[in-house]
Amino acid sequence: MECNYFGVCASCTLYTMPYEEGLAHKCDTLMQDFAPYYSGEATRIASPQEHFRYRAEFRIWHEGEMHYAMTHIDKKSVVTIDACAIVSPAIAALMPTLLEAIEGMSVDAPQLKRKLFGVDFLSTLSGEMVVTLLYHKVLDSAWQESATQLASTLNIHLIGRSRKQKVVIGGDSVIEKLTIEGKEWRYMHTENSFTQPNAQVNQGMIGWVLSHLPHSKRDLLELYCGAGNFTLPLSRHFGRVVATEISKSSIKAAQTNCALNGVDTIDFVRLSSEEFVQAYQKVRAFRRLEGIELDNYDFEAIFVDPPRSGLDETTRALAAQFDTIIYISCNPKTLLDDLALLSRTHRVGHMAFFDQFAYTHHMEMGLILYAKHPKEHV
Repeated sequence: MECNYFGVCASCTLYTMPYEEGLAHKCDTLMQDFAPYYSGEATRIASPQEHFRYRAEFRIWHEGEMHYAMTHIDKKSVVTIDACAIVSPAIAALMPTLLEAIEGMSVDAPQLKRKLFGVDFLSTLSGEMVVTLLYHKVLDSAWQESATQLASTLNIHLIGRSRKQKVVIGGDSVIEKLTIEGKEWRYMHTENSFTQPNAQVNQGMIGWVLSHLPHSKRDLLELYCGAGNFTLPLSRHFGRVVATEISKSSIKAAQTNCALNGVDTIDFVRLSSEEFVQAYQKVRAFRRLEGIELDNYDFEAIFVDPPRSGLDETTRALAAQFDTIIYISCNPKTLLDDLALLSRTHRVGHMAFFDQFAYTHHMEMGLILYAKHPKEHV
């Protein structure tokens, strides 16, 4: 990938070697770290080498005309940019057009430009787009009228955000379509909520997990399920699924995604992982579990995709009770810490690297662990 801002913009920090070499460097380093627990082959899910980020955030810099801006690599200043090679094709095409349109309207409609300090983009593989304009001012009816015209001209959903204010023009979500195991899955992605940023790598992540899971009539427990990114395709490999998540908005999106895909074998529950452990061990009853009898499930596997901090002690102890643990990690360091303890009861059967953030030192990982002494199942 060629980029005029390598070495200046702080976004891409691994730019002094070709992409394949940088990917190999990251994977080889981590293989050494995990060598005490796994010596087999590891799958590498590579990123497209350009235009791979389907959500992006930019500052707006006002120097006469507006410019997009990123943090300078020295972390002390900003660098203005006129393009970004890592954002999706749709975002890359819209970036200059958006600022040109706002500048063009500023003579008669200065309210769109005035006190605009940031732009967030959310796009899909098919090119659907939500753009969020961030302001240091109250958004009035004149702003809304101009924003409606801008959204119509560019054929996008548009949102204006200011302190304690959100104005939606057209809609605040897009529908992403992913093809996994030959089936199309539809996901509603909503502005200002978490989504996997690299759609192609995301498809590869889900596909890798499913490729190592036989179809079973038994059940799956998933913790930290988000909006159901993994949950929906996983449901095809199990009888029933219980999936938990602490975020209200994510649970609502997950339920919407179930309806979009005609899936009726998943129970989404708004519980933290610690709360689920309390419920599972009958330490505490939760009204949010009303109608769901955990004793009626025959759990075979647990799927966890925790935050960067990894698993807490109680959740890790729960996971150790399952014959199969599927662990997706956004932080190899805490994954390694958790594995040091889980390796007392489990062995690593499969490992994968997911290059969600190409041209950075960051790497996401997946492990599938199997109990050293699996329980007998009647």
